[in-house]
Amino acid sequence: MAPRVRRLGSICSGAFFLAAAGLLDGRRVATHWGSTDRLAAMFPKSDVDADAIWVRDGSVYSSAGVTAGIDLALALVEEDLGREVARQAVVFLKRPGGQSQFSTELQAQFQATGPLERLPDWVRRNLADDLGVEALAQQVGMSPRNFARVFRHQFETTPARFVESARVERARRHLEDARLSLDEIAEACGFERTDRLRRSFGRIVGVAPAAYRERFERPRLRRAS
Repeated sequence: MAPRVRRLGSICSGAFFLAAAGLLDGRRVATHWGSTDRLAAMFPKSDVDADAIWVRDGSVYSSAGVTAGIDLALALVEEDLGREVARQAVVFLKRPGGQSQFSTELQAQFQATGPLERLPDWVRRNLADDLGVEALAQQVGMSPRNFARVFRHQFETTPARFVESARVERARRHLEDARLSLDEIAEACGFERTDRLRRSFGRIVGVAPAAYRERFERPRLRRAS
């Protein structure tokens, strides 16, 4: 059908069908964040964008997870009928940030074994404390140098980046909950200062904390008097 249609696209792992048909060779493509590595490995001629919500490359469109199909559909409506028609939908026309904001909590980092097996849970329970290499190494009974080496091998990241990611993940939950101010969230998550929270959050999630809260804040129910 590809030569007979004006455009075509995929939602989520539907990108694998386009790739298998040879339609993604040399093209940039999006798929669900959990499948990006597999898509890139199976179809190395495609250019997989691991963080895109949706992608257009020529006449071929692709989107991330299932709900990202809504973003793609709105983009197609806007393309055909204009922004004023598309904006009537009660969702973002262009969602802020990329797929990283929707990844499950540190999923790829829960494969530790041996002395480090319980460390991720301990880190999340003590985010407001000193979580430098020395403190983490002491917690698992290892020398700082050996700990840093083993940690990087098992988690494929540094201890500092792991801790930063865990703190940002906790900050995301607080922002969605709407109970704490930004200053209170920074303190609770161990960032010390709000500007550090903003920098880390923007770098990892791809949007500012205020923009994330505006998009994902859950409304609080009022108690009956």
